[in-house]
Amino acid sequence: MITFDAPGKTVCTLTRARTNTPLQALVTLNDPCYVEAAQALARRMVVEGGKSPAEQIAYGFRLALIRPPHADETARLTALLDRVRGEMSKNPKGAEALATDPLGPLPRGMNAVELAAYTVVANVILNLDETFVKR
Repeated sequence: MITFDAPGKTVCTLTRARTNTPLQALVTLNDPCYVEAAQALARRMVVEGGKSPAEQIAYGFRLALIRPPHADETARLTALLDRVRGEMSKNPKGAEALATDPLGPLPRGMNAVELAAYTVVANVILNLDETFVKR
């Protein structure tokens, strides 16, 4: 929590300092807690989101941001999904790790490459400024 400038527990703090550093983005992209959240969102997107990637991305977007994505957001995330899916198909062990570690084994009938690609997309959604910042 030092990266996020959390105050110490030994002193009462009324307000927190506002900061934004690249280290915070690295934590939210790579910390096991955030990766696990992205894996869980990816699984929901695949299972509950509909049949097409655009529907599944829109579903994940609505879960995280409570709004539908704009057309350009959907296009970019769909392109990312396709690119990562292609990369992961060349590395099945890496896909398995990205789709399961730390959340746990794949649900029955789910494809590791597909879930790994959706995990990357979910991680991007969860790391949007709009997800973190209250305006």
